[in-house]
Order: sequence, then C-alpha cells, then structure tokens
Amino acid sequence: MDIALLAHGQFPGRAKTAVGVLRYGDQNVRAVIDRDTAGDRVNDHVAEVQDAPIVESMDDVPAVDALVIGIAPIGGGFVESWRPDVRTAIERGCDVIAGLHTFLADDPEFSTLAEQHDCELRDLRDPPEDLSVADGTAGAVDADVVLTVGTDCSSGKMTASYELRDAARARGIDAAVVPTGQTGVLIEGWGIVVDRVIADFAAGAVERLVETAAEDHDLLIVEGQGALAHPAYSGVTTSILHGARPDRLVLCHVAGRTAVNGYEDTAIPPVAEYASLYESVAAPVADAPVVAGTLNTQSLQPEAADRAVSTYADELGVPATDPVRFGVDDDLLAVVT
Repeated sequence: MDIALLAHGQFPGRAKTAVGVLRYGDQNVRAVIDRDTAGDRVNDHVAEVQDAPIVESMDDVPAVDALVIGIAPIGGGFVESWRPDVRTAIERGCDVIAGLHTFLADDPEFSTLAEQHDCELRDLRDPPEDLSVADGTAGAVDADVVLTVGTDCSSGKMTASYELRDAARARGIDAAVVPTGQTGVLIEGWGIVVDRVIADFAAGAVERLVETAAEDHDLLIVEGQGALAHPAYSGVTTSILHGARPDRLVLCHVAGRTAVNGYEDTAIPPVAEYASLYESVAAPVADAPVVAGTLNTQSLQPEAADRAVSTYADELGVPATDPVRFGVDDDLLAVVT
C-alpha cells in the first residue's frame, strides 16, 4: 500500500508513528508531510529507514492509497491545522488512518466526505466491543512471553520489541510482536490499542492478544506502553504487565534522561531500582525477571554511546544494548529467548 505520513512540526523527534512505519512497516511511503522540514528527505533526518521526500502539504503528495497521521499529541486530540491535509486526502479518494483518541469517523465533515468519495476512516484506537476482564490465563500459553517495559514514555519499547523480534527470526526462532499501541497495530495489521480500552478490561485485552499470538508463534515480544512510575500513564503499564503474565522483562531507557519527560519534577528512579519495581509488581501473577536492557543513545556520539551502554548493563546487572545502533548480539538474545 502506498501511503503518505502526516507529521507537521514533529518530524522526526516527536513523530513516533511516522518513524516506526518508516523503519518497520511494509507500506510504501511516498512522502512525509511536514511544513517545517519540507524540501528535505527522510534520510536527511533519520538514517537506515525507508527514504521519501518531505513535502509541505497533501497537495504536494503523489498518488497514494492512504494518508496516515504519523503523530499523536499528548492527550491524543486532533489538531485543527491538520484539517486541510485530511480534507484534501479524502477528496482525492484516499483512506485516512489515525491513532488518535479523537476519532476521525466522529467528525461530521470527514465522515460526510468519506462517504461521498468512498473512503475509509480507520481509527486505530477504536477497541473491540466484546472485551471483558482478564481470566488470568495468559501465563499458560505454549509460548515464551517477553514484555518490553520502560523507565518513561518514548523510551524505546516499540523499537526494542521489533529489534528483538528481527534478531530472533534471524536465528531461526519463530518470533512475533504483540502490538498494544497504535503504531504497532498499524505495522502489524492487527492488535488492540490498550490505552483506549476501559480500565477494567485492559488486562483482558492484553490476555486476548497474547493467547491469539501464541497459537502461531513460539516467542512473543509484547510491546509495552507507558512506565510504571509515570504520573499519568502507569495504569496502562500495569494492565499490560498483569494481563500478559510475561516470563521475562526487557527494561528500556533513554541515555541521560533523569526525569519523566513532560513532568520534570518527577525523577526517574535509578534503573536498578526501577527493574526491581517492575519485578515486584509482576510477582503476584508472574515470576518475570528483568533479563536485559535497551538504551536509546541517539543523543550521544559513538564512543560515549558505547560507554553509556556498558554503564547501563553494569547498573542493571544484565546484558544491554542500543538495538538500533549496535544490534542485538547472541549473548543478549540468549537471555531474552
């Protein structure tokens, strides 16, 4: 499928969905829409991902099948400055795909236009209607379950999940990512965006995902969300932890980050303490040790990044890597799988 990615003012640093699709998706990205960097190319900003031109508006995009909203602001609302691009996409006969809490299908203008132009408005965060509370059965699946967890939001959990999956597959292991966020659902074509699910049903939603994926795969990498000590998003983190009942945990962190992003008065605990916190909260339902760590060293030069990863591994007492920069070696993969 040929797509355009909308990422106004946020590309690449705050456009997780756009970058995730460029790195791991099988869609053909024909353009990224960002008025701030228009005229550049994707690879001018992000190396080793699918390349595409960056353009100012949907008017500058070549023929595509769909427009994907590649950013999700805090709170997940629709930004009105995006309206002209979405309107143009629908009028051109393109589907529009979004992972917002504000559903495109509920917008009178967009829904009317979509009907007129025979387009689909796909809201990735719209959950199934038949969810229920967890039965506590995910721990019995016939597959190894690994959960990526973080010290903060945007700490590399989705990236770690896909890099671990790819490393496992390269070594002949039948591995799959279990998607729990809008980007993962978009990449995989299935899943449930857990942060949109009624709180009582969130663990049940994760349980369903794990049990479904376990029917076809030997190793499941469950994509974590939020962080356990996050002042806003700890609820979804706990639901995923208890719903998945994982066998092992991988702790993801951003090099140099000492406070919760956007909540700078909330300090991130030392990583060894954070690992113990995750293990303690998991303990009533699952014996799930932190067996590895991943570190986002994007802000560091190579030598400093190498030192930071070594220090992080020493602090956690387990193997660690920056999976994008340094890959996943056999020693780390062995403890994960």
